[in-house]
Amino acid sequence: MQDHTPVPDGQVADAVKDNWVDTTAPAWTRPYLRLSRADRPIGTWLLLLPCWWGLVLAMLYDQRMGWHDLWIAVGCALGAWLMRGAGCTWNDFSDRDIDAKVERTRSRPIPSGQVSGKAALVWLGLQAVISFGILLTFNSAAIKLGVLALIPVAVYPFAKRFTWWPQVFLGLAFNWGTLLAWTAHIGQLEAPAVVLYFAGIAWTLFYDTIYAHQDTEDDALIGVKSTARLFAEKTPEWLRRFLMTTVGLLGIAVIFSALPNASVLAMVIALGGPWAMGWHMAWQLRGLDINDPAKCLQLFRVNRDTGMIPLFFFTVALFV
Repeated sequence: MQDHTPVPDGQVADAVKDNWVDTTAPAWTRPYLRLSRADRPIGTWLLLLPCWWGLVLAMLYDQRMGWHDLWIAVGCALGAWLMRGAGCTWNDFSDRDIDAKVERTRSRPIPSGQVSGKAALVWLGLQAVISFGILLTFNSAAIKLGVLALIPVAVYPFAKRFTWWPQVFLGLAFNWGTLLAWTAHIGQLEAPAVVLYFAGIAWTLFYDTIYAHQDTEDDALIGVKSTARLFAEKTPEWLRRFLMTTVGLLGIAVIFSALPNASVLAMVIALGGPWAMGWHMAWQLRGLDINDPAKCLQLFRVNRDTGMIPLFFFTVALFV
């Protein structure tokens, strides 16, 4: 079992130190904000960044941008925060018995008794309703995709019970925003968005396998499956494969997005995104120690910067 220092006042063991939830949020809101992982913002970033990739590459694809695109970007940010919260609430409700048996997760609001199962479901519904209201401001094709996104979100918490690859299901859910944001701008789904979606799934397999190495001992004891347990000491080899797949598919998505209307210079600049992202992922691999939970958490969290890198290049290319 991993040794975690006890945390006071209902704080969650792996929360960001001195986060705003534990320091400034009203006391009555804290259990619900913790349930939504507002004290651990990396998940919102990992859900949001693929949305912004899809939006910017869609604008590169048709060389068109307007004020509505600004709302798509803002709507995706609000939706990512809310739907990540709803997804985490559903995940914690579904895993409440498992979380109580894992050292790192037993301090979460439901297993620690801060929030009841019934209250968690009410909180889930509230977040979902507000998210749906935001979704209704997009075009009809994007709305349909948004509704379909509920399928992988609903399935993911149970994936660890029947497959060694639950990270695939997380990738399906976490990168759906690429399809939605692209469609919200273009009006229909196109091949570059689909390629971008699979690039995001490969990236998710990379960072969430690192994350899952925090819990391999507890997971083995209670029979929970993960790619971290499946790969074990071969994890670095598999992570290199995910790295190459991410970079390759992201590069193809850029080419498909730029070819119709963008300049050669814009394409070259945009291709710098996958290249630089790959180097950042390689840097993570060099520092990885799968037997050091603290290091695994640290590397998982730096993937916000990993996802920001291609977004920067894509945005610069858009204005060339």
